[in-house]
Amino acid sequence: MDGMDDIEQRDWRRAAWSGFAGRCPHCHAAPLFAGWLRVAPHCPACGQDWSPQRADDFPSYLVILVLGHLLVPLMIAANLWWDWPTGIQMVAWPGLAALLAAALIRPAKGAVIGAQWALRMGGFASS
Repeated sequence: MDGMDDIEQRDWRRAAWSGFAGRCPHCHAAPLFAGWLRVAPHCPACGQDWSPQRADDFPSYLVILVLGHLLVPLMIAANLWWDWPTGIQMVAWPGLAALLAAALIRPAKGAVIGAQWALRMGGFASS
């Protein structure tokens, strides 16, 4: 099998979804993370080396983009329907944003790593 066949077999959508779920984008069986946001050095099931991954700040940008599109319409709608005191809103909206960001950052990082691996980006160019 030549290299082109192997490249075509890497479905970036499946790899990104597997990473989003916290699973190895290569074998889809073992955990991708060794900690909350720390990526495992390699997959214990298939041996895929994850040290070349360079997710950097991109997962954070994705989370901010998603949260902005979710929370701003929700805030506008809430202010149209109810008359909440400003003090409650000053605590509620940032608190909700922080909780959602904490819940979304790990799946976003996994999806970015899965897509990088499948598309042979960065350090995965030779693997």
